[in-house]
Amino acid sequence: QVQLVESGGGLVQPGGSLRLSCAASGSIFRLNTMGWYRQVPGKERELVATISSSADTNYADPVKGRFTISRDNAKNAVYLQMNSLKPEDTAVYYCWFRQITITGNYAYWGQGTQVTVSS
Repeated sequence: QVQLVESGGGLVQPGGSLRLSCAASGSIFRLNTMGWYRQVPGKERELVATISSSADTNYADPVKGRFTISRDNAKNAVYLQMNSLKPEDTAVYYCWFRQITITGNYAYWGQGTQVTVSS
């Protein structure tokens, strides 16, 4: 099992910045992928960005150039630096962790943190 604890959400004005953090603990294997998804009421959860343990990154088109994902493997942590925030970035942001073990492919979710972009 892997536990994920997120922090860093809040209220910010359009054009502002926020930094989300997520720390993983538990049975963690070296090769894994971490990332962030977001969800608004009435819509499906959508990918924001992912980063592998070798630092390969992937971003959704709406956030490219504004958001930066990074990780600290020593701390089993992932971060999302969000700049130039827009009202449409308002959502609950979920930390995501996936790893492949000898018994299978497992994914885990954090509890979510609210990000609200509003003046």
